[in-house]
Amino acid sequence: MKPQPPNPTHKRMIREKKTISYMIDIYCKSHHKNNDDELCVECKQFKEYAFLRLDKCPFQDKKSTCGKCTIQCYKPGMKQQARKIMSYAGPRLLLHHSGLALHHIWDKHRKAPTLDRLITQ
Repeated sequence: MKPQPPNPTHKRMIREKKTISYMIDIYCKSHHKNNDDELCVECKQFKEYAFLRLDKCPFQDKKSTCGKCTIQCYKPGMKQQARKIMSYAGPRLLLHHSGLALHHIWDKHRKAPTLDRLITQ
């Protein structure tokens, strides 16, 4: 069985986008202190990049978290930015959006798929 084409409307991908979106919001509000509810330019760009990577993820509902992924599709600078955002916002997500945080923790414990294993399924 071949891997499914990316499906950004899959419920798992929608949940992943919500999770990263809230993490970016938490990080930006704390570190960039904008006067309104808008994200700063840097965080907006990162959010667009993260959404693009999720839209193209070959694993879709079979994926673990991006940090455990075997293909690492983030550019090195963006990967570093993701780590910085998630290490700050991850624990705080439990206070603001506990359901998404618990899903993310659960997903972290999933075994990371590989493309060759996905193809043979």
